[in-house]
Amino acid sequence: MERKEDTANVLIADNDPKLARFVLEILARKGIRGHLVGSKQEALDFINKGTCDFLLAGETISPGSEDSSKPQDGFELLTEVRAIRPELPVVMIADAQGDGPQNNERTVETAVKAVRQGCRDFLTRPPERQKVEVLLDTFLPNHDVCTVAAAQEDTHCLYRIVGRSPTLVQTVNLARRIAPTSAPVLISGESGTGKELIAYLIHQKSRRAQGSYIRINCAALSESLLESELFGHEKGAFTGAYTQRKGRFEMAHGGTLLLDEITETPTRFQAKLLRVLEQQDFERVGGNESVRVDVRIISTTNKDLLHEVRQDRFRADLYYRLSGTRLVLSPLRERKDDLSDLVWYFVNLYAREVQRHITRLDPTMMDIFAKYHWPGNVRQLRNVVRTSLILGVGPTLSLADVSWLFDELQPLEQPECRADGAPFEGMPLEQIERRAILDTLRQTGGNRTKAAKVLGISDRTLRDKMHRYQREGCLQPA
Repeated sequence: MERKEDTANVLIADNDPKLARFVLEILARKGIRGHLVGSKQEALDFINKGTCDFLLAGETISPGSEDSSKPQDGFELLTEVRAIRPELPVVMIADAQGDGPQNNERTVETAVKAVRQGCRDFLTRPPERQKVEVLLDTFLPNHDVCTVAAAQEDTHCLYRIVGRSPTLVQTVNLARRIAPTSAPVLISGESGTGKELIAYLIHQKSRRAQGSYIRINCAALSESLLESELFGHEKGAFTGAYTQRKGRFEMAHGGTLLLDEITETPTRFQAKLLRVLEQQDFERVGGNESVRVDVRIISTTNKDLLHEVRQDRFRADLYYRLSGTRLVLSPLRERKDDLSDLVWYFVNLYAREVQRHITRLDPTMMDIFAKYHWPGNVRQLRNVVRTSLILGVGPTLSLADVSWLFDELQPLEQPECRADGAPFEGMPLEQIERRAILDTLRQTGGNRTKAAKVLGISDRTLRDKMHRYQREGCLQPA
């Protein structure tokens, strides 16, 4: 079990060696990576990499050009930072101007100007240690969370899989064993469980890690667009094809291709895909030249693929080709041991947005989380935590200030059992479905949208079934 944190990156843009030593010492004790630059251009180059989490900028800083040694106004750096990273937390530090009224007035004017231009706070030299630590705790929370797998490249986190539940650990360990091979992988799991994270872990642990990792969402494209996206097209192949274009298969040559939601592909297209997977060659749309590739395929689905095969909605031969090895991600409702780690992980990610220093999780909230069935899985939990951070107040994360979330996260009522303890034994499937729908409608106060979400069906499907129940006399018209 790993306990590797995503190390935050603090950029110190200042020419004062005493300040640098002071701040770097604080960062080291907090496990935060510090980067020191002495010019505006060096600061912008670092920030443009997208790996800066916090900027401490001096009021004056070297321009970084060979033809000028005159220090530039730190506000010029602030203006450019706001243009490229408007949400980056920036704190400006300036020299104290002394104790006289005029000097104090100038310090106040500088502080006001800094805040108006987007600074989150303003410090004077030498800064107080406690003040710096509070700022870091507010903008860079670093609560300890249990991590099963993680990887970083330089200052950039490639992926992180958080949790400690036995089912998650087992899945990650299997993924690591599968990764060094070239076998195709089929990853199954409900939406929001983290299938793409497992796919990327397999790529990074494989012998193809230096090759490309290409993704395509099969559910987002029509059959014709899907064929063009995967196989590419020749110039003039169709209206708008002004140049030759490589497809995802060619782009993934020597690497990995992720076919996300593979069950959403039309059956006619599945035959073309099977031939390409078997032979590892194809022709671009509108072309005759055979293109050979060496690509590893990882597929994901949120459905029971074998059931889709039995219902003739997915080709059996393609299923057997894709499922060389299989991984199944458990839903969050079966991974309750991961809830605390995931909540703290999302606090680390989003608390800086609202400048809340969270020190505690409300026990009542965590009890609600443990009883809830989480139809949207980890993705839904992430949004709930983020909403609670934005709308709540104080150092305790709770649902007290978000009443509609409190109502939405109530557990489903269990069906009443008969005397023999079997609620549905001997009952026809159609009656079980009708009872489930009518019970859910009662629990949601007749809210069809909410009931459909709980049942995992579309609003239209629920509406059709309600019309049928009305015709059969099982439901009074609204």
